[in-house]
Amino acid sequence: MRAAGFRVSKRRVFEANTLFDTALGALSETGHLLRVREVDRLGILTYKGAAAAGKYKDREELEVEVSDPRRLTEILVHLDFIPTFRYEKYRTEYRRPREAGAAMLDETPIGVYLELEGAPGWIDRSARRLGFADTDYSTASYGGLYADYCAKHGLPVTHMTFQERETEGGRDLSRAGL
Repeated sequence: MRAAGFRVSKRRVFEANTLFDTALGALSETGHLLRVREVDRLGILTYKGAAAAGKYKDREELEVEVSDPRRLTEILVHLDFIPTFRYEKYRTEYRRPREAGAAMLDETPIGVYLELEGAPGWIDRSARRLGFADTDYSTASYGGLYADYCAKHGLPVTHMTFQERETEGGRDLSRAGL
């Protein structure tokens, strides 16, 4: 990242994300998403519209910060939304000086992913600077990536979370399901 001119713009933080849907899956059925993200003690409620098909993931996204994500979760449950998928990651955000896009490095229980967010031209230029080709692009969600990972490794699809495992040498973060 540094060699390509990117600098840390937001330090590494732990994020816990919970997706919500109706009991009948009305949101996922139409490609919509409702998420509560917890970072430190604060939260972000996010609505995402259906994604347009194509090389880039393009979808409406509305967000609002909340001071108490756990209380928000209680409210959503009272409104008959149920938690359907939880995923965790460590995220570091990078930017290049005087450029509008952002690169997010996500460390997840199933691997490390780089998300480039910006205008299509910026995404393509940044991907090339970082050594990626168009064939490396993916618009898959973390839910989709996790389902593929579980299928490949013969694991049940549950939640993509870090689990602590005791080892002889102390504590070790291990991959979910392993």
